[in-house]
Amino acid sequence: MKTAIVTDSTADLPENLLQTYQIHSIPATLVINGQSFVDGDEISRDEFYQQLPTMETPPSTATPSSGVFQETYQNIFQQGYDHIISIHPPARLSGLFNAARLATNNFRSRVTVIDSGTVTLSMGFQAISAAEAAMKNLPLSEILTTLENVRKRIHLLAMLDSLEYVRRSGRVSWATASVGTLLQLKPFLTLKDGHVLRLGQARTRHKGIEHLYESLRRLGSLERLAILHTNALDDAQKMMQEFAAQVKSTPFIVNVTTVIGTHVGPNGLGFVAVVE
Repeated sequence: MKTAIVTDSTADLPENLLQTYQIHSIPATLVINGQSFVDGDEISRDEFYQQLPTMETPPSTATPSSGVFQETYQNIFQQGYDHIISIHPPARLSGLFNAARLATNNFRSRVTVIDSGTVTLSMGFQAISAAEAAMKNLPLSEILTTLENVRKRIHLLAMLDSLEYVRRSGRVSWATASVGTLLQLKPFLTLKDGHVLRLGQARTRHKGIEHLYESLRRLGSLERLAILHTNALDDAQKMMQEFAAQVKSTPFIVNVTTVIGTHVGPNGLGFVAVVE
């Protein structure tokens, strides 16, 4: 069976990895002052994070229609594929999963939609693992088993510079930013089964970065690593230099997609790691 892997731009997979692993990515939409931008086009991530603090109206995000997913699936099947695994964020965080599921109505059982339980490279590494298995022409059941195995070994930890943007998003019930903003706290977040969880905070950025380093060291040998940031490249590069030797495959740095960054804010720093 020939299986294709589909995901979306919130997986944060760089173009070279999409091509290497033959992964199809559907872009989400960013809305700024009523104008829609295709994720990854028309406004760079650097520009977006520079402008975000001064935007009078907070940007928002939009989900591509199920018709976009349907057209993507149809084009893939026309290329000779027998099955599609489509991997997306959880429904409680994004409409992407439901749009993908609606699009499967025209393809019966030929498309399997996966709730990744997460976003950014936590989802992207799931897509890569599935793509590696698919490129070996493994049966569907084995590809899904491989994906599930990797999901259990993924660790995501992010330090935000402020709770303000999470509060604005309205998608996280505990994100009352008043105290955190007043005290300049740097909160730590992770995602588990579609839930955004708070894992404490640091009183200074320096202490927060130290905590990230300690958390990553404790994981031991790594199969994959991505350093995540939102226009905090210097900190991301230092972190990469510190941990590159700990990783089996080539690690990389990602300035997180604007569609996620609108809920995170600038100067965030974190990592996604797959333990061996």
